[in-house]
Amino acid sequence: MRIKLGCRFRLQLPQPTPLIAVLNVHYSRAGDLEHPDHLATNPRVPMRGYRDSFGNWCTRMVAPAGEFILSSDAIIADSGLTDPVPPTGGETAVEALPDEAIPFLLGSRYCDTDMLSNEAWRLFQDTAPGGARVQAICDFVHNHIKFGYEHARATRNASQAYAEAKGVCRDYTHLAITFCRCMNIPARYCTGYLGDIGTPKPWAAGDFAAWMEVYLDGAWWTFDPRNNVPRIGRILVARGRDAADVPLMMSFGANTLTEFEVWTDEIA
Repeated sequence: MRIKLGCRFRLQLPQPTPLIAVLNVHYSRAGDLEHPDHLATNPRVPMRGYRDSFGNWCTRMVAPAGEFILSSDAIIADSGLTDPVPPTGGETAVEALPDEAIPFLLGSRYCDTDMLSNEAWRLFQDTAPGGARVQAICDFVHNHIKFGYEHARATRNASQAYAEAKGVCRDYTHLAITFCRCMNIPARYCTGYLGDIGTPKPWAAGDFAAWMEVYLDGAWWTFDPRNNVPRIGRILVARGRDAADVPLMMSFGANTLTEFEVWTDEIA
């Protein structure tokens, strides 16, 4: 399967403003790209890339005052298969976890484990350990939160999402990650492209998606509490502890987003 993917941000800036973009396909999928997914800007500006502490590719630039467009466009090869099914067991004791998994057990900006630890154990202590417990968490979060773009709020953390029972995909993901960490299961936040390939029409307007990866049986496995079913064509962009680590675009100054478009389309 070939998937055409990309995005476009149109901004209005009152003054020259530094930006950091995290929009390139993750290096683990770079070999599937038919050509490099270089970022493009209008007007053109110098750009410089670097890898952050999680291995994500980030691009620095200074946008001029006025209208500024940032975009990316690529074609990627995909297996066309649904997400691999995680194991039902496979939970690893904390003392046996690899060092690199430990940061994903700890609380973070949007995953306030200290606020939800007691509630997590109340809800999930009697579930079977491992993948079955993670799926029970995803089932609970999927049914607990009401989805709606009108409910989006950039400052909402996991305990607030739990209390308010509404949000968007990042809220589902933050709450599920927090419950997993409270149960001593490492979980990390993922953002990327996820179109509607393989689902019935009509399809909603394109957007970036959030999901999580959980450490089970010596590997990281994808879980998606928002959709809660295996999906086709999931393309990773970045990973981190939560959304604070992987903003798609960070602006160091005032700006107004006047247009935002994301596409993920199967092509012949």
